[in-house]
Amino acid sequence: MAEPRRFARRFVAGWGDMDFNAHMRNTAFLDRSADVRMMFFAECGFPMSEFARLRIGPVVMRDTVDYRREVGLLEEIEVSVALAGMAPDGSRFVVRNEIRRAEGKLCATVDSACGWLDLASRKLVLPPPPMLGVLQAMPRTDDFAELPPGRTG
Repeated sequence: MAEPRRFARRFVAGWGDMDFNAHMRNTAFLDRSADVRMMFFAECGFPMSEFARLRIGPVVMRDTVDYRREVGLLEEIEVSVALAGMAPDGSRFVVRNEIRRAEGKLCATVDSACGWLDLASRKLVLPPPPMLGVLQAMPRTDDFAELPPGRTG
């Protein structure tokens, strides 16, 4: 089986991304991470319109951010996404975004514990088989861990 291709996108840290200390604000790291996750799903056949049609969406239950280096105004960054953990049934999963400067220095990691939300019942559900397949095909971190199944319904 072929190794999944790394998924990453480049951005420029803009004026609206800065905080009072003149570096990228914490919520900007979270915003870029969410953007890249959704870009990954869209490229794999699940754009927002498909999530809306299925009335299901990924939901973040916890974000953990580990800051390493500052990102300044107009610095180019690359944000990647990989699977850090998943329950066998896909009910719960953890994605890791790495934010790096253009030269490759790690600035931050964002680990997001996620599940699947039924938009009608507002309850956690199992992903449909095609979505589970997308998760299973996502590149994995070196420290990937299998998670116990979560509660759904």
